[in-house]
Order: sequence, then structure tokens, then C-alpha cells
Amino acid sequence: MSPRDPEQLAAAAAPAHGEISPLATMGPVHLTVADLERSLEYYRNAVGLSVLEAGARRASLGVGERELLAVVEEPGARPAFGYTGLFHFALLLEQRADLARWLAHAARERVALTGLSDHFVSEALYLNDPDGHGIEIYWDRLREVWEGHVATRITTLPLDVDSLLGELADPASEPFDGLTDATVMGHVHLRVADVVQTVAFYRDVLGFALMAQVGAQAAFLSAGGYHHHLGANTWESRGAPPPPPGYASLRRATIVLPDAAERDRLLARADAAGRVEEGAEGPLVRDPSGNALVLVT
Repeated sequence: MSPRDPEQLAAAAAPAHGEISPLATMGPVHLTVADLERSLEYYRNAVGLSVLEAGARRASLGVGERELLAVVEEPGARPAFGYTGLFHFALLLEQRADLARWLAHAARERVALTGLSDHFVSEALYLNDPDGHGIEIYWDRLREVWEGHVATRITTLPLDVDSLLGELADPASEPFDGLTDATVMGHVHLRVADVVQTVAFYRDVLGFALMAQVGAQAAFLSAGGYHHHLGANTWESRGAPPPPPGYASLRRATIVLPDAAERDRLLARADAAGRVEEGAEGPLVRDPSGNALVLVT
């Protein structure tokens, strides 16, 4: 049976170099939701994001002034299981104590989790929002612990919850005032139809380094030697199409680049590969599974 939400089981070694700028990171994820108020309540109270801006059927959420998530309401939209799209977006916390504080909050508020994992490179908690969108909340171990060992050491083991909560003096009374302003979008994990085609696009067109690959099941790619900025798997989507209209789905993910020259270079490469279309807000890049990306600076 396919794993529900581990980053991987056992990966083949892969070269950790790429042509994309080593300063590339991930930015906001845009989602369709069925009920805006329901989503805002969940992301404020369960996850700990702040509403940065809200309007008619759309809102922006994040920490401080940093947008991490945008949601657009389509009443009646159904969860997009069985299609390509979002597996999870991953919010990276600055310190282990931040993750412990969030877990203590989740336990007190009975926030439902789908997984608690130790990936060697990180410790991670998994959950789904009311529309079935996957969320990971995690912190990274020091880079010196895992750098150069991603392909051979990244794994999925049970999380040592007692050790994690041991970061806090009293988990039962530890205050939680939401995610800290240091929280960033650490990575985005996609459902794809074919891993080989996905690697060919993200590695050979956009220039991410292939950090690890689990045969035809999953792949993990990054910029600048990070363990992964992008994950992709076929566990629930092998050969599947993108979701049709009427589903709560991934609208687009964001790749943040250091300058306009790098953005234009990657757009040109994607355009030459036939992967660029004009969207309402500018060029939109689509991977071979139909997942949409915007490139920003």
C-alpha cells in the first residue's frame, strides 16, 4: 500500500547540483476552497496563520507581512482526490521549540493530524484542511547534519513526541499565539501523473537539482543544496489528469527568484519547452501534470 504522507521510504542517490539560482525558494501557495469563512477559521485557529487581506470570496494569509497562502472560494467545490495537484504545502518553522509549541497547541485544541514523522533532515507534523488540502508543519535539523547525505539518509520514522515536547517547560500550559514571523514556505509537494516526466521538467527545464528519487514513485528536487523545495509523487495520482472545474484544488504554487534576469531566463526555457501560458496576472508555467507555477522576484 502506498504511504500516506512520508517524504519517501528509500531513495537512490542523485547528484545535488542544478542550474537554477541557489537563492531560489518557494513562495505563496494559492488554493481553491469551498467555504471561505470555514477556511479562514481553520487557518487562523488551527494552523496559526494571520489574515493579511480579505475580500469577496478571496483572502490572503501569512505571518507578519509575509504572505504564505491565498484562498479563493468556489461554493460547493469538492475535494480533489484522485487527480494531480497539491499533496501538501510545507510551513517551515525556525526552531524545534516552535514545532513543539505548535504540537502542544494541536493537542489542547484537538486539531486532527494525519502523521507525525522524523525524516532525519527534519521533524514534521501533517494535517489536512477542511477541503482536503495537505499541510506539513516542520523544522529542519542543522544543515551540517544532513548536507551531502540527503539521498542516502532521508527517511520516514515515527516522531519522538516525548523528546519534541520536552523542549517545553509545560506543554499543557505553553502559550500559542500563532506561527512566528520567521515561518516561511519550506517546500511544496505535488501529486503528479508521471515522475520521470516531472523530473525532466523540473530538473532539465527549470534547473532544480534532483536530490533523491524513489524509482517511478517519487522525486525530490531543490535549489542551493537544500534537501528539497519540490516533492512529487504518484502514490495517489499515477496517470491521473488535473482536476476539472468544481474541485478544491491547487491554483498555483510560487517559485521566488533573486532577480528579474533569472526569472526571465527560466521563463524563456519553460516557453521553449511549450510550458508557458498567459494567465490573468502574467505568465503561468505548467508542469507535465498540469500543476501551475508562477515565477516571481
